[in-house]
Amino acid sequence: MSPHHSTTEVEVPPPGRAGNHGVTVDGSALRSALRPHAAGVAVLTAAGAAGPVGVTVTSLTSVSATPALISVALATVSNTWAEIRDCDWFGVQLLGADQAAVAQRFATRGIDRFARPTGWHLGPHGVPLIDACQSWMICSPYRQVELGDHHLMVGAVEHVELGAPTGSLVHMHGSLEPVGPARPVADGPGARPARRP
Repeated sequence: MSPHHSTTEVEVPPPGRAGNHGVTVDGSALRSALRPHAAGVAVLTAAGAAGPVGVTVTSLTSVSATPALISVALATVSNTWAEIRDCDWFGVQLLGADQAAVAQRFATRGIDRFARPTGWHLGPHGVPLIDACQSWMICSPYRQVELGDHHLMVGAVEHVELGAPTGSLVHMHGSLEPVGPARPVADGPGARPARRP
C-alpha cells in the first residue's frame, strides 16, 4: 500500500448486537412467515396444585445431548405457565400421526383436558402422561428465561420411554397434518407395541 493511502478502522458490532431491538415486525407478520414451517406437535404436562395440567406445544427443541436438554416456550399469560413454572417435574410427549384429536383437546381453553376421552396415566414422579404417544420424556427444570411475551423452559431429560414407531404429527399452514404411517410399523427395526412409561 502506498504511503499516500490511509485506512480507517470501523468497529463492527458482534452478531446479534446491531440494530434497535425494540423495533421488530408485528406478531402477525412473524406468524405468516412461519406458517409453512412444519413444526412437530407435543403435549407438555405436569402435576399442578389443583390436578394435572397440560398444553399442546409446537416449540419443542432439542438443546443439548450432553447433558440431555430440551426446551419449550410458553406464553407468559398462559394459565398452563402459571401452573407449571414452579413444578419439580414435567412431561413432554411427542404425538403420533393419529393423535390430532389429542393435540386439539390440549389446545382448547376452558375444558378439563384430562377428562374422557383423554387416556392418561401417572408416570415417574407422579407426572401425568398421555397414553399411546410416540415417546415420553420426564424432565426436571434446568433453566427458565423470560423472552418477550413468552417464557423459555429448558428441561433436563431424566427419563425417556419409546412407544410404537409411527408417523408424526406436525403443525403447518395453520392445521395439524400427519406425516408418515398412522399405524405402528409392525416389521420396522425396533418395532414394539406402544406402552406406558
